[in-house]
Amino acid sequence: MPRRVMLIGLDCAEPSLVLERWRDELPTLSGLMERGSYGRLTSVIPPITVPAWSCMMSSKTPGDLGVYGFRNRSDHTYEGGFIAMSDAIREPRLWDLVTRAGGSSVVLSVPGTYPPKPLNGAMVSCFLTPSIDSRYTYPAALRDEIEEVVGKYIFDTKDFRTEDKDYLLRQVYEMTDRRFQLAEHLAEVKPWTFFAMVEMGPDRMHHGFWKYMDPEHRKHEPGNRYEDAILDYHRHVDGLIAGLLEHADDDTVVFVVSDHGAKRLDGGIRINEWLRREGLLATLAEPSGVSSLRDVGVDWPNTAAWGEGGYYARVFLNVQGREPEGVIPPDEYEAVRDDLAHRIAEIPDDAGRPIPTKVYKPEELYGEPKGVAPDLIVVFGDLLWRSVGTIGGDEGIQTLENDTGPDDANHAQDGLYIVAGPGVEARGRADAHLLDIAPTVLEILGIEQPEGMRGESLSPALAAR
Repeated sequence: MPRRVMLIGLDCAEPSLVLERWRDELPTLSGLMERGSYGRLTSVIPPITVPAWSCMMSSKTPGDLGVYGFRNRSDHTYEGGFIAMSDAIREPRLWDLVTRAGGSSVVLSVPGTYPPKPLNGAMVSCFLTPSIDSRYTYPAALRDEIEEVVGKYIFDTKDFRTEDKDYLLRQVYEMTDRRFQLAEHLAEVKPWTFFAMVEMGPDRMHHGFWKYMDPEHRKHEPGNRYEDAILDYHRHVDGLIAGLLEHADDDTVVFVVSDHGAKRLDGGIRINEWLRREGLLATLAEPSGVSSLRDVGVDWPNTAAWGEGGYYARVFLNVQGREPEGVIPPDEYEAVRDDLAHRIAEIPDDAGRPIPTKVYKPEELYGEPKGVAPDLIVVFGDLLWRSVGTIGGDEGIQTLENDTGPDDANHAQDGLYIVAGPGVEARGRADAHLLDIAPTVLEILGIEQPEGMRGESLSPALAAR
């Protein structure tokens, strides 16, 4: 393996900010762009942290992985479900392939790594780690070393959906500083062919502070004291990346990548309230105020469809012979699904104006999806609107309040990539797909690409070999 790869992940880093608007404010990242190739990195659908990072590291789609978000149905019952931890990812990821080829890896906080699995190298698990008391390292002895270097490691902010913005700022900076401090230590003292880390801070900053920065946000406050909070954080991270790059030798190709971007959040579509008003979802009790389906219970024999909230909507049909109390005859399934998709796509915004909603069937996106995929995958308003799962209350179908707490931003479909180092020409801008990252890394490392990867190696990254 003649070269090494250092991959620095910035969850939710937005290309219009990093590659364009703030490029001159970020000397480290700008320098990498000048020396290499960069561009937008189209994410998978859905463009969310889980499963996007595992898709990037395996060059597999969510359908290949059978993981469609943080929470997934494990079967066609109404209660069976699982959180997508590392055990849910059955396809080999980059560090697995490096291990098989005889190389070593350092993997730090890459989503989808809790609990950590054995590899040739070192692993610190991700933001889904339940607590500092959990088994979060491989090998186990690495835990003591981490405590000596950074003290108490911070996996994630305690609550990024909070109105206490000063508290959130302190949390994000402390988390980020400790992560990069540990990253520098591991990059210096551990042997590695492949180094990968992911910082969650950009995501937490975007969700917490976007309205203060964006004049087009409906909750924007001109002249507020947090107007430059996201920019200041990016400047800080740019400096931390400069420190980490001091541990990348002349044989190291550097990637900076994000799993998706960010954009303002205009509001939410209450998918279950809409289904209820359309006569497709019945509850056992009438909601007293804004309620979840769990609060009121679902009357399954009288329910044709239900949904889940989140950055996008997952809609499930209640099919005879598939669900325990299904009501839709199998021979009517496609007609019902087509009709429902058409009707959902016509849901307007709070002023009655149409929004560019896209409704997908999973087989259209993934071919033959594994696991229990949603019957419909709904992206409301080009991701300016999210899905909200509540029913009842005085609100209508549209809401300006998020059901999981204050949130200023939604995810955008495109993340970003920057790549520079030996063998990489200064090609400038060339957009790519998230699934192309793993094949590119493997080619740089001289490791044969396994069959079935969905992406292709990025030729600009290899042009000057």
